Amino acid sequence: MIEKLKIIKQKFDEISDLIIQPHIISDQKKYIKLNKEYKDLKLIVDVSEKYFDAKLNFDEAEQIIKEGSDKEMIELAKSQFEDSKINIEKLESEIKYLLIPKDPDDSKNVVVEIRAGTGGDEASIFAGDLYRMYTKFATDMGWKHSLVDSSLGTSGGFKEIIFEIIGDNVYGTLKFESGVHRVQRVPQTETQGRVHTSAATVMILPEAEEFDVEINMNEVRVDFFCSSGPGGQSVNTTYSAVRLTHEPTGLVAQCQDQKSQHKNKEKALKVLRSRLYELELEKKMKEDSEKRNLLVSSGDRSAKIRTYNYSQGRVTDHRIGLTLYDLQNIINGEINKLVEELKLHYNTQKMKDSNQIF
Repeated sequence: MIEKLKIIKQKFDEISDLIIQPHIISDQKKYIKLNKEYKDLKLIVDVSEKYFDAKLNFDEAEQIIKEGSDKEMIELAKSQFEDSKINIEKLESEIKYLLIPKDPDDSKNVVVEIRAGTGGDEASIFAGDLYRMYTKFATDMGWKHSLVDSSLGTSGGFKEIIFEIIGDNVYGTLKFESGVHRVQRVPQTETQGRVHTSAATVMILPEAEEFDVEINMNEVRVDFFCSSGPGGQSVNTTYSAVRLTHEPTGLVAQCQDQKSQHKNKEKALKVLRSRLYELELEKKMKEDSEKRNLLVSSGDRSAKIRTYNYSQGRVTDHRIGLTLYDLQNIINGEINKLVEELKLHYNTQKMKDSNQIF
């Protein structure tokens, strides 16, 4: 581990010199990439400096205990020895955690797509519940969220809703929410009190930057149409809604949330870029057997990942076998426990996979 930390320090020093060079500062793509790498390495370098200081104190104390004749000095050295030993163990664990290979997309904003699945009207209502759950969680985290597009359900909720969340480390926090969410409850329209099972699919897409995916606008068909959603006369009577079709892939993205045609086009382009980026990620994941074999997968959209059982007040995440009897708080946006347990499980696996480094 010590050799690896020395290599990291050397790389950090090289990037520190590079990042202030005029030719790097003028190249936005290179500068952003290097700046992110600088910040990630700085975290490791700062902890490793504390680690080396603790090692030095440990070695000094050990030497005094072995060779010392002054009882008072030996007692002080013993205290330093024990403190340094505890500190070293703590810092070693912290360094191992920091050395887990990072997903470069963790720091990105996200585009969230929720679609009603099996269950008819009840599935649409559940999609609406999930939308409120994620937006409340986003607000609690100090993130911003804005609607991109939606299709209302016939009895409430949404057949489909797309929105973006902007903030720190959003994708790293929410990426394990992708998959099929299942709800078991008695619908309001059910007269005989029978429990129905419905489902909705959640997709968490890292929001691609312009330099992540280059879109040739000559390959994109742009259609303008009248908004069909609520918003008043000015929204519904002007051609402000925008639909973009990427002809090489057939991917479609649209936005009708804003009154401005320009703003709708901008938002639709964000969604299209993120979907194209997701296609590239899926190709990489198929090539990467390590990612494909992870128990907690962020890529399998068809996997049933979680059940919300209302009669039992229970939420179960099937990937890690976690059951929480706190459904009302969870559906009201308090998903921290689920998110943290999933991240912990994932990071524990990554630490096991990375053990050969140490």
